[in-house]
Amino acid sequence: MEDYHLIDDILANDLKKEPIRSGFGRGLVASGKLSENVVALCADLTGSTKMDDFAKFYPDRFIEVGIGEQNLVTVASGLAAMGKIPFVSSYAAFSPGRNWEQIRTTICLNDRPVKIIGSHAGVSVGPDGATHQMLEDIPLMRVLPNMVVISPCDSLEAERATLAMAVNNKPNYMRLAREETPIITTYSTPFQIGKAYVYWGGTDLSIISTGTMTYHAMVAAAMLVSQGVSIEVVHVPTIKPLDKDTILASLSKTGCAITAEEGQINGGLGGAVAELLAENLPLPMKRIGINDRFGESGSPGELFAHFGLTSDHIIQAAYEVMDRK
Repeated sequence: MEDYHLIDDILANDLKKEPIRSGFGRGLVASGKLSENVVALCADLTGSTKMDDFAKFYPDRFIEVGIGEQNLVTVASGLAAMGKIPFVSSYAAFSPGRNWEQIRTTICLNDRPVKIIGSHAGVSVGPDGATHQMLEDIPLMRVLPNMVVISPCDSLEAERATLAMAVNNKPNYMRLAREETPIITTYSTPFQIGKAYVYWGGTDLSIISTGTMTYHAMVAAAMLVSQGVSIEVVHVPTIKPLDKDTILASLSKTGCAITAEEGQINGGLGGAVAELLAENLPLPMKRIGINDRFGESGSPGELFAHFGLTSDHIIQAAYEVMDRK
C-alpha cells in the first residue's frame, strides 16, 4: 500500500466537512483559468451545482440555457465540435435522468469531450425524496460507449477530478452529493482518471468503494481492525474505465469482497466488480448499496441507516462474506 496522504484519524469527531459539489466549483474556476476553451452551461441551477463562481469570473464563457436539459447537452456537443471544453451541470435526476438519449446520440456517438456534472445524486439529497434522489445514474452512464464515469469521495477529490476532466479528451460524467461529507483526502492525495487506490491495506477482506461510501468503508475498516480483522479498502473514484489490475490484485490477496456505493447495485460499481470477478476470479462477494428500490424522504442520516449504507452495515456484511470463503 502506498502513502496517499490521507487524513490522520478517520475516526475523529471533528473531521472537516464540505459538500462535494463545492470542490467541483473550485476545480471549474481553476480549469477556466488554465484554458480559455473551458466553457460552462447550466440548466437553471447555477448556485446549487456550484457553477456560480465560474459565471462570475468568466461571464463570456457561461451560458444559462434554462430548464431544458436536452438543450443543455446538445448545445454543449456543438461547442465541443468547435474545439471548446464544455462543462454542463444540473441535478443528476434531470441530467442524465431526463436527457440520456441526447447524451447518447449527440455526445457519445460522436465522441465529443463534454463534461457532464450530475449533482445531488444518491439518497443523501434527503427530504426531496425519490423523485430527486438519483440512484440509477452510474448504470445509465457506464453502459454508454466512450463515456468516462467518475464518483469522487470528497470535495478535494472532486476538485482534482474536475481539473483532470478538463484535459481528458473524452465524454465524462461526474456524480456529486448535495450534503456536507467528511474530507478524508488532502491536496497531496493523487487522482488520475482510470486509477483505483488502496487506501487501507489488509489480507482478510477487500472493501471496494466509491463516492461518499469510501468514508464509511474506512470507518468500518478501522473498527474491524480493532476487532482483529485485516481489511483492505480500495477506493474506486473512476468506475469506468475500471482499474481492473488494482482490484484483481487486492482480491487475489484477500479472497472475498464487499462493494459499497450510494446508488443502485445493479449496473453500478457492484455490478461492474461482479462482472469483473465472473470473468476473471470468481469468489464470495456482497454488494452494499440500493437494491432495486427507489429512495424515500428523510434526513441523510436516517436514509443511510434505512438503506443499510452505514459503517455498521459494512461491518456486518464483512463477517457474512468472510464466512463464505
